[in-house]
Amino acid sequence: MKLLALALLLCWSSLLPAQNKTSFAPMDVFALEWVENPQISPDGGWIVYQRRGMDIMKDRRTSQLWIIGSDGSDHEKLTNRDVGEFGAVWSPDSRRVAFVSTKGEGGEIYTYTPKRGKVTRLTQLDRSPSGLSWSPDGQYLAFSLLVPEAEPRMVKPLKKPKGAEWAHHPRVIDRVKHEADGSGYLEPGFRHYFVVSVDGGTARQITSGSFHHRGAPQWSGDGESLYFSANRNDDWAHDFRESEIYQVRVADGTTTQLTQRKGPDGSLAISPDGQKIAYLGYDDRLQTYQLSRLSLMDRDGSNAAVIDLDLDRNLSDLQWAKDGKSIYALYDDLGVTKLTRISLDGETTVLINDIGGEAVARPYSGGSYSISENGVVAYSQASPYAPARLAVYQASGSETLVDLNTDLLPYRELGNVEEIWWKSHVDGRDIQGWIVKPPGFSPGHQYPLLVENHGGPISCYGPYFSPEIQLYAAADFVVFYPNPRGSTSYGEEFGNLLYHNYPGDDYHDVMDGIDAILALGYTSEDSLFVTGGSAGGIMSAWMIGKNNRFRSAAVIKPVMNWISKTLVADNYYGYAYSRYPGQPWENPMDYWKFSPLSLVGNVETPTLVMVGTADLRTPRSEAKQLYHALKLRKVETALVEMPGAYHFIANRPSQLIMKIEHILAWFDRSR
Repeated sequence: MKLLALALLLCWSSLLPAQNKTSFAPMDVFALEWVENPQISPDGGWIVYQRRGMDIMKDRRTSQLWIIGSDGSDHEKLTNRDVGEFGAVWSPDSRRVAFVSTKGEGGEIYTYTPKRGKVTRLTQLDRSPSGLSWSPDGQYLAFSLLVPEAEPRMVKPLKKPKGAEWAHHPRVIDRVKHEADGSGYLEPGFRHYFVVSVDGGTARQITSGSFHHRGAPQWSGDGESLYFSANRNDDWAHDFRESEIYQVRVADGTTTQLTQRKGPDGSLAISPDGQKIAYLGYDDRLQTYQLSRLSLMDRDGSNAAVIDLDLDRNLSDLQWAKDGKSIYALYDDLGVTKLTRISLDGETTVLINDIGGEAVARPYSGGSYSISENGVVAYSQASPYAPARLAVYQASGSETLVDLNTDLLPYRELGNVEEIWWKSHVDGRDIQGWIVKPPGFSPGHQYPLLVENHGGPISCYGPYFSPEIQLYAAADFVVFYPNPRGSTSYGEEFGNLLYHNYPGDDYHDVMDGIDAILALGYTSEDSLFVTGGSAGGIMSAWMIGKNNRFRSAAVIKPVMNWISKTLVADNYYGYAYSRYPGQPWENPMDYWKFSPLSLVGNVETPTLVMVGTADLRTPRSEAKQLYHALKLRKVETALVEMPGAYHFIANRPSQLIMKIEHILAWFDRSR
């Protein structure tokens, strides 16, 4: 009945008169909801998923767990607790769900029994756990947790008078990785794996050593060991790309290394009979972009071999079929996330073509799925016109179970999303992008063109719903978002074209795309605008340094100076050799010639600069270099600083809205 009601509602909404609809508006952002991380029970009867939304009162994104029958029945909230919930995993017998719930600063592990509707707290932890994993007999849960260490001290604290209000003792930092964007200063210590009984009790630490153990460990078939990927190299802090697969005995913590190569090995999955391990990795050549290869080995690490695939795409999220004869994986292809089934001899079969919609800000690819023992797939279903929905896939095809936005989006006239391809004049490569037309688009009318460059640059956009893009379109812009060379989902060679050459010919790809759109007659040469964030901010700054074709620009959280960025950002250690040759002090001109600041003397375009005050990935100092340089040159400019925002500047819904509103206000000055 519920599926029928949903179908009737969708049918009815498609027939609504156009005059009853309004354009997508800024405050509509607070009404958006979407599906993440759907987990189907092993018996295929139930699905638990994260219901994400925007809290208008607390100005934050929310996450609560909901449950629904895989036939669309009995859709309801998992618990009656009004707190954050995430990380759900089903027990092997489908009788219980384990999850993490937060309240305040910490988190605890809970279980829920659908049959009885009972919620049980299992742990009393002083920090938040992650990566839950059930033992095969359903009696234990493994998880990852930070084990703190004392802050380093160089001198003893002074003895202050009773009641005196002195400054805090100085913070001493002696680690390579000591801060992270979105988290700030990292508490000293290492993440380790623990095991706790589902009957409650004290969690017991399994791993040891001065190494981090992250992600969900995988249990051996007999429940005696955990398998995991970690960087336990003695020089792990500097050799940060390295990782291997390990086995640790639950009884005594004995740890055995199973893989041996220079490069990352991870994303492992244990076969249903416990005899084989599938995993992803590559031999590190210090390139900008390298594809992970699917490999298979025995559970003791022997007989490791790469499965030869006729697929030039990067796999992720491996899961075995119940019969042990094939492996499921996600990959991005031409901007679209797909689910494929891979036989053990390397034959691939695409099952689902519309996974995604979880990146509710800009139209990035990606999504999530899970598979029951009888082969039913639950997944986040993408659409250009709605955030992620909950869908199931069976042999008969896909069926949408939950669309959380039927109370909003059927009553909005959205911009139409269209694919476009063009040739790069550099080497004749085919380049892909998307055009979003304004609501009520008239073919005989010319509109201003807004170019939105994606971040990364090793990432990709796709045909996904984006409130930011729709707000631009609602402001009467034709929006163009391209995937130039360096974007993922087009193969390793295409993604690696930016190796020691970024920004490079990707600039020409974008400009060629603009010329292709101009030829369509939607816009004119004197109505071009450009924006983008992170790597998109770099490209936007590079474009206005290379030409003066744009009426206005909005450069969001850019890197302006690769030398200062490389030595100040939270990931400062990660750029040498793979991005540019050597370290900045070894080859300063290689870093400088690719810095947009080197072109700032050419800029005549009125430019808005924006950054979050807590951004550690592209720090405020980068944005201020552009703003100050333009001020010195008397180029029209303004600096917008988002209070407390880290690199994901649109994380808080009000700041997503304010980001777009400031960009549009700036562009309106030049329209």
